[in-house]
Amino acid sequence: MKIAVLGGDGFVGWPTALHLSAQGHEIHILDNLSRRWIDTELGVQSLTPMDSIQERTRIWHKETGRRIHFHLIDLARDYDVLKNWLADHRPDAIVHFAEQRAAPYSMKSDRHKNYTVNNNVNATHNLLNAMVEIELDAHLVHLGTMGVYGYSNVGAAIPEGYLPVDVETLAGEKASQEILYPANPGSIYHMTKCLDQLLFQFYAKNDGVRITDLHQGIVWGTHTAETRINEQLINRFDYDGDYGTVLNRFLIQAAIGYPLTVHGTGGQTRAFIHIQDSVRCVEIALKNAPARGDKVKIFNQMTETHRVRDLAELIAKMTGAKVAYLPNPRKEAPENDLVVRNEQFLKLGLNPTTLEEGLLSEVVEVAKKYAYRVDRSRIPSVSAWTKDIAPTIERDPEGKRLKSVS
Repeated sequence: MKIAVLGGDGFVGWPTALHLSAQGHEIHILDNLSRRWIDTELGVQSLTPMDSIQERTRIWHKETGRRIHFHLIDLARDYDVLKNWLADHRPDAIVHFAEQRAAPYSMKSDRHKNYTVNNNVNATHNLLNAMVEIELDAHLVHLGTMGVYGYSNVGAAIPEGYLPVDVETLAGEKASQEILYPANPGSIYHMTKCLDQLLFQFYAKNDGVRITDLHQGIVWGTHTAETRINEQLINRFDYDGDYGTVLNRFLIQAAIGYPLTVHGTGGQTRAFIHIQDSVRCVEIALKNAPARGDKVKIFNQMTETHRVRDLAELIAKMTGAKVAYLPNPRKEAPENDLVVRNEQFLKLGLNPTTLEEGLLSEVVEVAKKYAYRVDRSRIPSVSAWTKDIAPTIERDPEGKRLKSVS
């Protein structure tokens, strides 16, 4: 297939582009490189050294003989450019990663909230609008998030997208319906993904757009089979308080002798998936497209769930790191359970990668190799969900703040 990978320079987008190219597909990356600009804004860089997207694609061609084409397009702002590109190239499938992906970044300030909403919602709607306008019958695969469900405990497993309900009619009878599982976003970022869901429902119903929405868990790990081919193909690895995902952050903290930062009680249960499984799930989704006129197909793209404090204790036992319990910058329940159904991917052949010590050690080794690139001052999570929470944030988990002499 000819596949457009929107946001293909990012944390999941890049290894997905490589994986799909290795499968023989013709890959076109559309990206505005905003994630690199955010690095500059935050004054932090990927732990792993990243070449330009042009150099990355050149190395891929040198190593494999396959080309990945890059197009500099801002999906949220350049509607006509996007529409014309789609009209000219008419891809068979589109994989949509082109959204600001960090909950803490989306909560930093009013400006960051506006940016996240404008970027994410406009990008998704511009894409859907353009597909309908040019009559492009491509399969759209979108990377969503488990966070659309929220993390409240209702004592039942979260289904894959849809919830069967009975409503009482005016005649006093029961009528069965299938609705989207009630959205319960925990951040502005998660809210944009909930809005994506509604856009997808409308365009699938109104215009017959074929859509698969992947509600993904927290991604951990560094390498995929393709990124191992050449060191210059290495994936980005975020460790900072805004973009670093919790398990990867624990592993990097352990590697450099920084305390493992658990916020609140650590009783938050999260869903996880290894980066290799993430790209494999996208491949499986592309091979199992819905038919035109079908409702949006929704997968829960995760392989296991863990409490944050249990992960910290696991890493501490493995590495000897210390655990620091800090105030929580997020507005969330201190404890929650999370039971998630993910039968669809398992039935379609996914063989899940679980938290094995060897893979955890691999991440620690990568972290140690590039530890010289870490700016320790950027590790703390300092983006507060509300103004009331902001004064409680701990900005110095290592206790190295200069103290005044009394």
